[in-house]
Amino acid sequence: MAKHTVAVIGAGKIGELVLSGLLRAGWPASHLLVTARRPERAAALTERYGVRAVDNPTAVVEADVLAIAVKPQDAGVLLDEIGAKVPADKLIVSLCAGLPTSFFAARLPEGTPVVRVMTNTPALVDEAMTAISAGSHATGAHLALAEEMFQPLGATLRVPESQQDAVTALSGSGPAYFYLLVEAMIDAGILLGLPRQVAHELIVQTAIGSAVMLRDSGEHPVKLREAVTSPAGTTISAIRELENHGVRAALLSALEAARDRAREIASQSA
Repeated sequence: MAKHTVAVIGAGKIGELVLSGLLRAGWPASHLLVTARRPERAAALTERYGVRAVDNPTAVVEADVLAIAVKPQDAGVLLDEIGAKVPADKLIVSLCAGLPTSFFAARLPEGTPVVRVMTNTPALVDEAMTAISAGSHATGAHLALAEEMFQPLGATLRVPESQQDAVTALSGSGPAYFYLLVEAMIDAGILLGLPRQVAHELIVQTAIGSAVMLRDSGEHPVKLREAVTSPAGTTISAIRELENHGVRAALLSALEAARDRAREIASQSA
């Protein structure tokens, strides 16, 4: 059972994902604390999960790990409040998109370990992709503790912090791209004469099956695509239209835009 007490600071959507995932994995509620800006939100989390809601200074004193899940634009105000009170041996886990560990290091006591984490919403079904990076004072033990927290939510991967903005663009925002694609394909099914529910079931199961094949087969996506693409068949006709409309180029541009926005958030918060 977990030995560390974790406080989720600013338990909004992402913070609640982490909280619920830890509980599903068997982390005892007695070792979890939450803070929230609004008292009614704190009360709702206590009622829903049986964890104790506290204020930020209390969380700093009682928790071994502070998982900071506030919006990036609110992180500076939070650290102005608690930064000087954080003991230098307390692990800080940042879930703030776009903010580098140096942002926290500049506002915390010298030597405070910070681990930067980017997860995504499939954590709700224990299928998250979580990327973990060490700040300058974080050790292998700190990374292992962060992995212990996030492995129950899905898969974890250690990456250099220099890659985190790209991670944010690719997997952090990634579920939205797939939902948009599925939404468009369902609309196409309706256009082709299928009832909405039938189109929905067809596309969702196709998406699940395709993802499992990508994960489990070990094959490159090009090979898997080619296996569906017969000469002069229906699939190649559809792919030609996707290429004619620049879908591949649009995806490249979209992910670059997401990466650039992550960098912009960091520069605005510096």
